[in-house]
Amino acid sequence: MDILRFITAGSVDDGKSTLIGRLLYDSKSILVDQLEALEKQSKNKNADGIDLAILTDGLRAEREQGITIDVAYRYFSTPKRKFIIADAPGHVQYTRNMITGASNSQLIIILVDARNGVIEQTRRHSIIASLLKMKHVVVAVNKMDLADYSEEVFNKIKDDYSKAAATLDLENVTYIPISAFNGDNIVQKSDKMEWYNGPSLLEFLEDVEVSEDIDYENPRFQVQFVIRPQTEELHDYRGYAGHVVSGTYKKEDKITILPQNIETIISKVETGGEEVDEVFAHQPAVIHIYDDIDISRGDYFVKADNLPNVENEFDAVVCWLDKKELNVGNKYFLQHKSRLVKAVIREIEYRIDVNTLEKTPVTDSVKLNEVVRVRIKTASPIVFDSYDENIATGTAILVDETGNSTVGAVMIV
Repeated sequence: MDILRFITAGSVDDGKSTLIGRLLYDSKSILVDQLEALEKQSKNKNADGIDLAILTDGLRAEREQGITIDVAYRYFSTPKRKFIIADAPGHVQYTRNMITGASNSQLIIILVDARNGVIEQTRRHSIIASLLKMKHVVVAVNKMDLADYSEEVFNKIKDDYSKAAATLDLENVTYIPISAFNGDNIVQKSDKMEWYNGPSLLEFLEDVEVSEDIDYENPRFQVQFVIRPQTEELHDYRGYAGHVVSGTYKKEDKITILPQNIETIISKVETGGEEVDEVFAHQPAVIHIYDDIDISRGDYFVKADNLPNVENEFDAVVCWLDKKELNVGNKYFLQHKSRLVKAVIREIEYRIDVNTLEKTPVTDSVKLNEVVRVRIKTASPIVFDSYDENIATGTAILVDETGNSTVGAVMIV
């Protein structure tokens, strides 16, 4: 079975945690001991029955305040598909957490309170989805039970959001009316909204096609480990283990080793300890070549007729994740997949308002949760594509040199 990674986003009290709890509860994905603990904690909190939001609000502060602070990950599966859910916080001050969770997701569920409609935070999360080039968006109009399951209310929200989506170039948008509290249209279709002819939320998540999002056109393979056993049986064995980031590779393919820019030919490809005809995007693999070349961790194998960029200076959009402010001249480590290089911020070009996408000059330091476009220079060249062309090779992180904490999420322009 394939895996669908998705994130829920929305304003405070839109019901994100309750929605995830309902998905887990109604799909029978909660263990008996978890259910017993859930019932006990719910009784301590209120007398209205099980509080499904507790399933994801794992921090004590979250439970005390009734909000989500950090990104909570939950896992469940159905006979059709496995799922990894990221429950993102709705508060403005936790924008960094939302971007972190969304960066690893294939789909975003944006919750809209049927009573409030499309609000500023809805647009904010939609802008972040647009900024991260998310290809699948579900607008879940929640709390339909508090709007008398009105088709008119649903259609009004759908029309309002469609206008915002058009300005942000969000193309694959699906609208589903739900009540997370009552379970309407979550796992099973609800008989309280006969006017709605689409699937339930879980039915949609099971069937949405994400394999087409995988890039098979731009072959990128990064070396993570050089395998040289030097045993009697494998005396001459030299394989380059890594992850097929995108594209496909097979025997006799002409490739270029980057950043050295040396051409060679593949002699054999392996996966799972067996020689195979071809390896594909997202597979672990071991690639062998005919020539003896000095290759180390972080180097790339690419097709000779499809070359990425090899530069030590480039523009990037950065979401700042640290309480220490970002300034021109600051030095960091840049972690680009398995390659780690020293980097310096050469220029801060402008700040991006995540409420409007408006670009404004930066006259002071960049603070926590802000998004800026910068120019970065690295100590040695890195191999990359732009984020628009290949998300896997167009992303990186900035790491503090002294504390080794992640301080910036990088999308290379």
